[in-house]
Amino acid sequence: MHSRLEFQPNAALRIKPAVMKKATPFSPRESAAVYRAIRERRDMRHFCGGQVPSDVLQRLLQAAHQAPSVGYMQPWRFLRIQNHDTRVRLHALVEAERIETARALGQRESEFMQLKVQGILDAAEVLVVALADGRERHVFGRRTMPEMDLASAACAIQNLWLAARVEGLGMGWVSLFEPAELAVVLGLPEGASPIAVLCLGPVEGYYAEPMLAQQHWAQCEALSGLVFDDTWGKASAVFASQAGSPPANEDH
Repeated sequence: MHSRLEFQPNAALRIKPAVMKKATPFSPRESAAVYRAIRERRDMRHFCGGQVPSDVLQRLLQAAHQAPSVGYMQPWRFLRIQNHDTRVRLHALVEAERIETARALGQRESEFMQLKVQGILDAAEVLVVALADGRERHVFGRRTMPEMDLASAACAIQNLWLAARVEGLGMGWVSLFEPAELAVVLGLPEGASPIAVLCLGPVEGYYAEPMLAQQHWAQCEALSGLVFDDTWGKASAVFASQAGSPPANEDH
């Protein structure tokens, strides 16, 4: 006989963290800085060499490590690529997948091949983000959605991205590679999986709008068409007074 778990709906509500900070909003100046970083973050492809000081890199990685994660599993691992030959191998993997992606795009093949998709050989720093091995033991929040480990790591990458903009640096997320091949190059243990090659470093400037929008590859969707009330497709009342407003500049 299996023991029956008794559901006590109010039990969890009585448990509170030992220490909590007062919920107060940021000052207008602080708020403006946060929203500016979000608004001006760009997926950069053009870098100008240089260096990222060690203390700055530590701050960026700490910002990434402070991201939320399902079940507090912290699935992210960061591999800093300092060896030039390894960078060259990464570049070759990306270029190989770039060609395969172009072929898969059919009529847009030629258009795609004109896009700059990475800065591995130009950026001051290259970081590979991987999901750690042994993730199967983390069930909390993943029993029905095991992909939440990937979602958690994406939160860490976004934190790093925003922090890079605060520091006046550029960052680009490259996903054009075969994960199994990259895992071999970097000596990842069985069960670990690379999910991102991040190019990071000084840039001459930030794209005024997302690069893919500038190059007419895609355009930003209006937010009002992406938010629903209660059921899929039912326009949200949140945007009722903004019908026809142009979308804000956004990218991935």
